[in-house]
Formats: sequence, C-alpha cells, structure tokens
Amino acid sequence: MKYSKQEVMQYVQEEDVKFIRLAFCDVFGRQKNISIMPSELPRAFEYGIAIDASAIEGFGDETHSDLFLHPETDTLMPLPWRPEEGRVVRMFCDITYSDGRNFEYDTRTLLKKAISAASQAGLQFYFGTEQEFYLFREDEEGNSTHIPYDSAGYMDIAPEDKGENIRREVCLTLEQMGIWPESSHHEAGPGQNEIDFRYSDPLTAADNAMTFQTVVKAVALRNGLVADFSPKPLKVQPGNGYHINISVQSRDHSDHMDAMIAGILDKISDMTVFLNPLEDSYLRFGQDKAPGYISWSSENRSQLIRVPAAMGEYRRAELRSPDPSANTYLAFCLLIYASLHGIQNHLELAEPADINFYNASEEVLSRFDKLPDSLEKAVQLAAQSSFIQKYIPKGILDIYCRR
Repeated sequence: MKYSKQEVMQYVQEEDVKFIRLAFCDVFGRQKNISIMPSELPRAFEYGIAIDASAIEGFGDETHSDLFLHPETDTLMPLPWRPEEGRVVRMFCDITYSDGRNFEYDTRTLLKKAISAASQAGLQFYFGTEQEFYLFREDEEGNSTHIPYDSAGYMDIAPEDKGENIRREVCLTLEQMGIWPESSHHEAGPGQNEIDFRYSDPLTAADNAMTFQTVVKAVALRNGLVADFSPKPLKVQPGNGYHINISVQSRDHSDHMDAMIAGILDKISDMTVFLNPLEDSYLRFGQDKAPGYISWSSENRSQLIRVPAAMGEYRRAELRSPDPSANTYLAFCLLIYASLHGIQNHLELAEPADINFYNASEEVLSRFDKLPDSLEKAVQLAAQSSFIQKYIPKGILDIYCRR
C-alpha cells in the first residue's frame, strides 16, 4: 500500500505505536534493524537515522563508519507478535552516506537498479518464492537440539504432521501484515516444512521473503521451537531449497520466456555463489530433488529449471538450485540481469532435457554441464566472470570470494 510520510506519522499516533523498527540487511542478506521512538520519525524521514557501519560485516571500517537509514513508507507493516499495547511496526530502509549518496553495498538498492534497467528495456519481471525450513525442538536453554519436531513425510497430515498448526499460525500472522501466502505443506524431511507465495513485483517479493523468515522464526520461538533455514541442517535428510519462480511481461506483449530461461542457464554458474553462499549449500546438489546439472524441462523436478504446468499469467520458470541462505535482493538482481542478457541477445533455448537426472547413466550425464559442486569452485567462477563484475560491486564480490 502507498503511504505518504504524513500518513505514516498519523498511523503511528492513532494506532498507539511505540517502537518503529528500521530494517535493512547486510551483504549476506542477514536482516538487521534499529528501533526508534515515534518522536524520532520526522528526523528519520528528513535526515535519516545514523548507524555504525563498521560493526556490520561488509559495510566498511572505522575510518568511514557513519551510514544513514531512510525508511521507505510503502513498506510500513505492523509486527503482530508484539504486544497490542505499545505496538511495533517495521519499515525497510534505503542506506546512504552522510552526503546523500547511495551506499554501494546496499543490496536492496542494487535490486532497484536492476528493476529500473528492466523497465527501461520495456520489461516487467515477477517473482514468487518457495522456502523450506526445519522445525527443531529446543533444549533447556532455548538452543536448537536438531531433534525434528515430527517424523512426518511429504504432504502428510496431522497427527503425524505436527507442523500444521505452526504453518497455520505463520500464514495468519503474515496475512495480518498484508502478505498473502499461496499454500503450505509438510516437506519430505522430518520436521521440514514449506510455505509458498504468489508472484509479485521483484522488490515486494524480496521484502516479503525477508519478512517471511523473521515471522517463521518468531512463531517457532513462541511455540518453544527453533526454525532452521540453513541449506543442510541434517546430513542424511533433504536440504532446504529456495525455489524462485520467475516470469516476464513486455510492453509489446512479446513472449520472452524462452530467451529469459536461456539467459539464466547461460549465467547460472557465474552467479551460483550468490544463490548458494555456504559450504553446506553444495551438499544439497544432485539429490532429494535438488539439481546438479544445468538443464531445463517441463514439470521435471530433477532439472535446474522446470516450467510448471500452468496457463496465462501463471506461466513461469522455476529455478530450483538456490537455498534460503542466499541474499534475496542479490539473487533477484542477478536473475533479472541474466534474463535481460538472454532477451536482449536473442539467446536460443536448448532442447528440454526430458530425463531423470537422479538415475540417468554416466553417458547421458556427460552431455550436460554441472553446477559448481563446491563453494570454492563457485567462488572461482564468480571472481572470473565479467557478468558478475559488471553488476556486483567489487567490494561485495571480494567479500563473497574471501569466505
């Protein structure tokens, strides 16, 4: 919803809001925030709120440590799990230097630039997200035990599926915040769950994906559980995937789906370190419906990209390699640029790979390129990529490559 600054201040007063969380994330997508009192809101809108950037990984050192948060009014949301008396709201922020220049490592701003580049090319992208997570029991000190909350399997129901009420509470909480989940179910791993979202514009979808993880963790904590979004929480069980659905529309109503997919396939290895930034990310590949090869097909869940059965506005491409440890803003940014690369260069899409990669012969597999199978290899490919160097600031690339 579109809010003016005056409307936000009026809302804060009328709804007894006592704390305003100004939210942003570091270069790895870890969400951060600072809370201000309502009396500070006019200053936040006019000048921004200063933070010590030197204390945030990847944001600089003590020599140039002051950065400013500028709340974006359109992202105003109540946090329903906080007390009704003295309510708490949240806004995402742009980050600038003291002289007003955009902070070049603000990944949310990088996504805005990609969206603008697409708009200038007459294109509008839409993203839908599907994130998986595990629910683990807590120990006496509130730490995760890595004991799954249940032993249910894929799409099982209660009483085997104990996560049903947690997912219900998450979905209802999100609805109170104006975020509309599409579906939810138990996943294949014990204690593993998935909640999916309908498509929206890239910035809204990215903000909602960030909010989703926060809500899941808050609801889990309230129920004496720990939510784990890491790529491979249990070594012998399925990892957590972060499937990203992408579609594109053009002003001239041309169909660019094939070229979009071709562009992503062409640049996927270069961008993998940003989609799968942890060592454990690479333990997922090639098993439990996680792809290992660079390929596409219709409906086939062993592929890197599948085109689900859908018609009209619901037709989309589903990228299956990312995991929830990715910085969503960087992931969407690079996927837009890779799509533009395919569309603007009229790349032709290869024939679909209508095979099951999990039981195909070595002879068949040898015809396909593999995704990077380690963080080290993914780092090397990103560091050598002119595509990545063009769109990712050197400082961010250096940080990812040093990990």
